Amino acid sequence: MLSKKERALIKEIWEKLTPEAERIGSEALLRMFVSYPGSKTYFSHLDISPGSAHLLSHGKKIVLAIAEGAQDISQLMVTLAPLQTLHAYQLRIDPSNFKLFSHCMLVTLAAYMGDEFTPIAHAAMDKYLSAFAAVLAEKYR
Repeated sequence: MLSKKERALIKEIWEKLTPEAERIGSEALLRMFVSYPGSKTYFSHLDISPGSAHLLSHGKKIVLAIAEGAQDISQLMVTLAPLQTLHAYQLRIDPSNFKLFSHCMLVTLAAYMGDEFTPIAHAAMDKYLSAFAAVLAEKYR
């Protein structure tokens, strides 16, 4: 699905963005909560207001997981196995939320990266985030 060049580009982008994990992740989550209010259901026990510790912490966890998966995309199933189980069996997150979050992450990356988020980077990231969401949803089948 992803060429060698696209894989290298995705890895490079996430390595560059990892220091901003809290900011990028929390912005993407907040964007999802505002755009798709039903997604807040799974976070009712947390303070998910802008800038809250819970939002920053969970946003960082998500970005770090995405960045970890980008290190070796061919091993995405193995890398995400613990998260698959957590989200499917313990948290019971509706898998459609993974796609919604992927879209919100793309918008956040475009806003954050500006001109560096070229059409090639956008297309590659869209493919990667779609694969990431699909792998997370795999345990639901």
